[in-house]
Amino acid sequence: MGMSSERWAELALHPVRIRILRAVAGSRLTTHDLVELLPDIPHATLYRHLAVLVKTGLLDVVEERKVRGAVERVYALPAHGATLNAAALATATPEDHARYFTAFVSSLLSEFSRYLARERIDFVADGVGYQQLVLHLTDAELGEFAAGFNALVGPLLGNEPGDGRIPRLLATVLMPADRPAATGGDKQEPGSANDADATEGGD
Repeated sequence: MGMSSERWAELALHPVRIRILRAVAGSRLTTHDLVELLPDIPHATLYRHLAVLVKTGLLDVVEERKVRGAVERVYALPAHGATLNAAALATATPEDHARYFTAFVSSLLSEFSRYLARERIDFVADGVGYQQLVLHLTDAELGEFAAGFNALVGPLLGNEPGDGRIPRLLATVLMPADRPAATGGDKQEPGSANDADATEGGD
């Protein structure tokens, strides 16, 4: 993406911009579409953040249409997406990651709060869930897990809106978990397994 992790965080890790980027992901949306999808964001605020995202290359204007004498823009994510590239991630400090993760968790809390504020919620019918699982995996097993997950989710990312499809938020966290204290015969050889803590929520 050609920008430092600090610059990316300054631009993208804003609650309103996160919601705009998420709404546009996998779609081509007009300003009117975004107004309908994000009705709680004041129009002036939405336009301002759209302008920033376009100016800095986090959003592309892929089409311009004339509608009743005005020009309507169509937005999409750039080909490289709107995420930190490998170089930026490699140079990010623990403090950087703390800020990124805080923004990530804050965004999830905001999304979940909006869901709970709906007139009608039904966790079963809506497919909502959140849980933590500890998986005991070798490095090879972790690689197989990641490949299988990507194979399952990857094709779905190309789904276009419509045809009865409902936007569903899937968030994942994968990290080593602290090992339980070894007692007696339960001692484990160092490096024999990686503990992965996976947290996910769907809406």
